[in-house]
Amino acid sequence: MSLGGQVIFNFFDLNSGYPQDLIIFAKTNQRLMSSKKHLIAPSVLAADFAKLYDDIIMVNNSEADWFHIDIMDGVFVPNISFGFPVMQAIAKHATKPLDVHLMIVDPDRYLQLCKDSGAAVITVHYEACTHLHRTLAAIKELGCKAGVALNPHTPVSLLEDVIADLDLVCLMSVNPGFGGQKFIQNTYNKVKQLRAMAAGVNDGLLIEIDGGVGVGNAGALLQAGADVLVAGSSVFAAANPTQSIADLKAVDIQLKNI
Repeated sequence: MSLGGQVIFNFFDLNSGYPQDLIIFAKTNQRLMSSKKHLIAPSVLAADFAKLYDDIIMVNNSEADWFHIDIMDGVFVPNISFGFPVMQAIAKHATKPLDVHLMIVDPDRYLQLCKDSGAAVITVHYEACTHLHRTLAAIKELGCKAGVALNPHTPVSLLEDVIADLDLVCLMSVNPGFGGQKFIQNTYNKVKQLRAMAAGVNDGLLIEIDGGVGVGNAGALLQAGADVLVAGSSVFAAANPTQSIADLKAVDIQLKNI
């Protein structure tokens, strides 16, 4: 196997104990070797809607960085979540940025409303956009960060022509539409491929992972090159959601001394 023209051997380095492929990947990508902390974005889709205000305040008071807001239309994905009135209510009380994930057909129709409802980051699906470059430009014209989401079956190579224009790529690590699904293992490879593609072209790109994220796989995702971890059930279904967020925030990797 090769990455960025370098041969990768799948065994552990005797000096550091790190996998050899991780060492080569880190050394060819200085961004991973920085001390920049990853971001945690609790997914409101997994919150208790009967006490949504309480959950918003909990996230405000936690170590979380963003609110992740899933807008679903029942067409692009087989589920309906909530619409812009609920998002507007969340924005009134949230003290952290709203990371809005539009899981809908024809997202261009709703970009202005999304911005007006409090979005700081707007992510559209590659699979839902006929003219992706135009959509990204429209998001940026609104003053929001522009993101693209990829379903599990969609290869990251399809973003090559727009990688320089992106602020964020959201890799779906479950099939979109429902919370609580099992994490898809190939996500690790997609993160590495995307990070390699962005190297030297868009080193500030944020890679977000959405679906099945918890403390059990957070470290491996960060090692692969992820920046933002969306956590739903692992936060809101926990006995102590605030502590679960703190545990995810505390996950760290030390690659700078490799």
